[in-house]
Amino acid sequence: MKTSVFAAVLAAFVTGFAAYGQAEELGPVTNLPIPRFVSMKANEGNVRRGPSLSHRIDWVYRRKDLPLIITAEYGHWRRIEDRDGQGGWVHYALLSGVRTVLVESETATMHALPDAGAPEVAVLKRGVVVRIDECIPAWCRIYKAGYAGWVDKANLWGVLPGEIIE
Repeated sequence: MKTSVFAAVLAAFVTGFAAYGQAEELGPVTNLPIPRFVSMKANEGNVRRGPSLSHRIDWVYRRKDLPLIITAEYGHWRRIEDRDGQGGWVHYALLSGVRTVLVESETATMHALPDAGAPEVAVLKRGVVVRIDECIPAWCRIYKAGYAGWVDKANLWGVLPGEIIE
């Protein structure tokens, strides 16, 4: 039974990343899946053209907890992309494994249960970054500013369709 559950979760994970446009592979440095979602640990982080301090800074992220996706690894450096597909190289110390998502729709209703008919807890606006508590195939339980509830995954960036987070 456990083997079939593991196989189903693994299949959903691989299928989800294939939908992102890449097959799953493991990073040569961390041996973790690539691509994978992370978040900004720091309040500010330089995004460079290449994986070293000698490379030019293209821009600076100034948003703690911003969800990002790692697409490559080189030593202590991670190539990342944001929701708009913009990216570059950042030092791994600026990143966190804490999962966050960005609200993509104009508004996203947070419900008490993973059901569109469940009572509303809060309404989130586009661009709000929230932490993930757990995800089931179509919903994520998130929290922000003392509020916790379930949001339809279709309204979020930073989690794959069908991805399960426990």
